Amino acid sequence: MNRVEFLLTSENGPLEIKVDGVLLQEHLRRAELPSARADGQADLAGSYAGLTRLDLIRWPSRHFLGSPALTTTGDDTVLLGCDCGDWGCWPLSTNVHLTPATVTWIDFTNEHRPNWDRSTLRPFTFQRPQYESALRATELT
Repeated sequence: MNRVEFLLTSENGPLEIKVDGVLLQEHLRRAELPSARADGQADLAGSYAGLTRLDLIRWPSRHFLGSPALTTTGDDTVLLGCDCGDWGCWPLSTNVHLTPATVTWIDFTNEHRPNWDRSTLRPFTFQRPQYESALRATELT
C-alpha cells in the first residue's frame, strides 16, 4: 500500500500532494521524462503545481473521494494544475476508485499531452482510513 499526504503550504494554498514521502510532481517527472525528451520538451516533464482552488477541494469536499469539483472530462479528478497557477491550463488527472477499504488512483493523464507514456507510474493504492485522515487535515479550522 502507498501512503498519501495532502499538505497546505499556507492558508491560501497551494495544496501539495506527497505519495510515499515524495511530491507527486516528482513521480510525474520521472514517468514523463522519456516522452518529454522525445518531444524535445524535457523541461515540461512533471511541471505541475499544487491546486489553489481550496474552496472546492479542502475537507469536507469529496473532490478526492469520487465526486470531483475540478475535472477535465466529468469523470476524472484533477490532482495537480499548471505551475502558472491555473489548474485548467496543464491539469494532471486520474480516475479515483473507491472501496470500503481502499482508494486507488489509476490512469494518470494530461489532456494536453495525451500520447505521453506514463505507464511507469503505476496505480497508487491507499488504505482508506489513512487517506481520509490525510484529507481531514486540510479542513479549514
